[in-house]
Parts: sequence; structure tokens; C-alpha cells
Amino acid sequence: MFSSLGYFWKETFYSLFRNKFMAVASVLTVTLSMFILGVFLCAVLNINHMATYLENQVEMTVYLKDGLNTEQVMAVGKKLKALPDLKEIKFTNKDQAMAEFKQRLGDQQGILDAINGNPLPSSYSTSFATPASLKNAVSIVTQYPEVDSVQYGQDIIEQLYKVAQVIRIGGIILIVFLAGAELFIISNTIRLTVFARRREIQIMKYVGATNGFIRWPFIFEGMIIGFIGSGLSSFILWEGYKVVLMEMAQAGLVFIPMIPLWPFIGYMTVMLLAAGIIIGILGSTISLRKYMKV
Repeated sequence: MFSSLGYFWKETFYSLFRNKFMAVASVLTVTLSMFILGVFLCAVLNINHMATYLENQVEMTVYLKDGLNTEQVMAVGKKLKALPDLKEIKFTNKDQAMAEFKQRLGDQQGILDAINGNPLPSSYSTSFATPASLKNAVSIVTQYPEVDSVQYGQDIIEQLYKVAQVIRIGGIILIVFLAGAELFIISNTIRLTVFARRREIQIMKYVGATNGFIRWPFIFEGMIIGFIGSGLSSFILWEGYKVVLMEMAQAGLVFIPMIPLWPFIGYMTVMLLAAGIIIGILGSTISLRKYMKV
């Protein structure tokens, strides 16, 4: 068994060296394809992560109608406090809302010159224990006659999920295309080797060599091409993702919820390596099909 493995590996490296230009082209194709695949997966997973993070920021702002008296405003507060899984509640009157708005404007106070009076409504800011509790509270609070509108960031979350869905569908199409390109390149690389050794293969079959004995060196060759290409793409993706996180931190964008580098990229590396090896095996198998029938 060990002598057979030694023979398989010897033949594999001999074949790679003899067809080194095609082997290098195959490795580079796998590297590029797997890197693009990894970028798409990183984008989809991070957008899903952001949407989940925002969804878990289970906060709701209830804007009240103008003209309510103190008793009506307090009645809304009592009903809000009775909602299930309420964690915190804070009331902001019109004057406080305007003061906070002016503070956010900073040096651009001139914008307020064109505004007559105070158009900002009073509001209650609430937070809940779970997203399900928040959605249940929204359906209840929107029915209150004193409430003008309810804001809880659902539009942003839905838009993020839509973007993730578009990237996911595009990624699947791209994955199929790239996998086809990799299969084509790897199978052609192996096919050149098989063609150059076709007489040797025929002789081996005539003297009783099994298909498995003939096939394994070529399968190993495809595995090595897929492994090296996927390994290079994983390294580039690892370093690129690290740079992105560092640049975001230096730019003060730490509030954007990105997936931490580890173990996320570790999982990505394992997945890309497995995909590259599988594609290499498939490419080799496709190339050998014709000659195994002889």
C-alpha cells in the first residue's frame, strides 16, 4: 500500500513538473476564482450579520400627535409600560427634541431660520428584550389614537436583507460560472498529461492494471492544483479582510458591526480548501473518463 502511494505521488509531481505552464495557469485560475467566491461570501455573511445586529437593537420610537394634553401623554406612557418584555422607556417632549436637534446641527443653526415654531413631536423611546416582542409592540402601539407614527428601523433591516438576497443570488450564479471555468482549466491540464501518456495507460490496462491504479496519480494532480490555488486565495482573502477591518477602525467606523476576523476567516479557509480539492478531483475524473474505457 505504502509503495503504491509513493508511486502515485512520484508520478503526480513528475506530471506537474512536465506540464508546469498549464499547472501554473490552472493554479492561478483556481486562485482567482476562489478569491472572488470568498469575497462574495464575506459580503453576504457580513450584510446578514449587520441585519441581525440591527434587528437585535430592539428599540422603538413612538411619535405622538400634536395637541395632546398632559393626561393623554401620560396615558400613552402607562400603556407602553404595560407592554410585554419592555426593558426601558424614555419620554422626550417637544422642547427637548428641538434642543437635541440643534445640538446635532452644530454650526449649521441657520437651517432653523426658515422654520416657524417647533415642528418636532413629543415621543417615547422604548427598548424590548427580543425582536419578537418589539414586532408585537409595534402592531399594538400603531393602533393607539394618540400615536402619530412608530419608527423601529424595520425599513433599514428589510433593505439590508434585500441587498443580501441580491448578492446571494448573484454569488450563486458566479459560483456556478467560476466552478465551470475551474473544471475546464483543471480537466484540460490533466487531459494534456493523459494524452501524453495515453500509450502507457493503454499498455498498463492490457497487462492488468486496474482503473484505480491508473487514475490515482491524475486525481492527486487535480487535488494538488485545487489545494494550492485555494490556499493562495484563502491567504489573500485573510490578509485583505484584515486590512479592511484595520482601515475601518482607523477611519472611526467601529460602529459598523463586521464579523470578527477569527474564527470567521478560518472557517472560510477550510471551506475554500475543500471546494478547491473537490473541483480538482472532479476535473481529473472528467479528463480520465475517455481513456478508462479503452
